[in-house]
Amino acid sequence: MPRYVSLNEAAAKLARANRILVIGCSGGGKTTFSQKIANLFGLEFQSLDRDVRWLPGWKERAREEQRTLIAEMAQRSRWVMDGSGASSFDLRLPQTDLVLWVRVPRRVALFGLARRVARFYGSVRPAMAPDCPERLPDREFLSYIWNFEKKYAPIFIQSIDQHGPNVPVAVLRSHREMARLLQISSNF
Repeated sequence: MPRYVSLNEAAAKLARANRILVIGCSGGGKTTFSQKIANLFGLEFQSLDRDVRWLPGWKERAREEQRTLIAEMAQRSRWVMDGSGASSFDLRLPQTDLVLWVRVPRRVALFGLARRVARFYGSVRPAMAPDCPERLPDREFLSYIWNFEKKYAPIFIQSIDQHGPNVPVAVLRSHREMARLLQISSNF
């Protein structure tokens, strides 16, 4: 079982953490939350979508090259990394001071995705690779969000247990909890 911590414990850790991993389902607000953390604490913002996975034109970078980039990024001294790929938890978790798991209900994630598409459709959002304009989600992507808790959350738990059993994990179930965490941590 991951080493879960309360919101107050997470806030104290966040205020002094150098390496923060933000994970969760697409559409939940991970990127916006990560950028706020980076700005608040002067950390490098790393986006797996922008910096690792995607090349211009929605071409996916080769897996081994992705792993090489992630390993290099995880070695840096001060960062907040936005990205949920459990296949690279072995590289990221051992370097992480705190995991913030954005675990909002599926309706919130689907609404967040709809808002993102409405806002950025046809243009490149800030945390995406160049020449990767926002597009309508396909069935596979919607299925990922719909089935996240049942299919993917157990993989996250198993991977955290395996690769970061001593890393504190805070589960944030709403945007209100994310805002509250930032508010509390800024007072430390």
